[in-house]
Amino acid sequence: MRQSLFGKNAAITGAASGIGWASAKAMLESGATVVLVDRDAGALERVCKDYDKAKPLVMDLLDSDACKMLMPQIISLIEGPLDIFHANAGLYIGGDLVDSDPDMIDRMLHLNINVVMKNVRDVIRHMAPQKTGDIIVTSSLAAHFPTPWEPVYASSKWAIDCFVQTTRRQIFKDGLRIGSVSPGPVITSLLDDWPEEQLEAAKASGSLVEASEIAEIILFMLTRPRGMTIRDVVVMPTNFDL
Repeated sequence: MRQSLFGKNAAITGAASGIGWASAKAMLESGATVVLVDRDAGALERVCKDYDKAKPLVMDLLDSDACKMLMPQIISLIEGPLDIFHANAGLYIGGDLVDSDPDMIDRMLHLNINVVMKNVRDVIRHMAPQKTGDIIVTSSLAAHFPTPWEPVYASSKWAIDCFVQTTRRQIFKDGLRIGSVSPGPVITSLLDDWPEEQLEAAKASGSLVEASEIAEIILFMLTRPRGMTIRDVVVMPTNFDL
């Protein structure tokens, strides 16, 4: 792969699996040093072992005190400033609202919205003085239309999509870019809640995309000329409606 990010420092949350790991792998193979943030120490060890520039950081972002230390810990693991931040960590709840556990609703909304906002706030405070930097947020196709089978999850992504678009208008004056990638169904652990027959049917019909394909789009967003911001990329399988 072309070394398009050589010399850059990046950090990715939820980086031990799924889109987070695909994004980290793509950035590593493009020459970046990458801090991989995840609460799963074992998974981080497995994915980082073959990459000299991979820096594991075990952290539970739902722990408020730990979350406050994200940026200082990232900076301690890299040489120089942070150039790229990918806010990817998230949870999923599907099904009817009346069947959803209230504690899980709180947990998901906290990680999908509050943690993203707090992390991005701290990253902006670091990046703004250097007058350059890129922030990517993992959103969802569910942010763009009312999805009847996942009202809680979709609501979290509608909120974060608004956050990205409004924050962009505050930070472009500092030379910073922020954008979101909004995939349709991706083959990751977030689909574990899907009924097995629905998942198998979707795979058979080509109605799912691979995490590596989302990572390619993220690299595209990061490597545009500085005068261009890709604010939101909506990605869906061609056969999504089948």
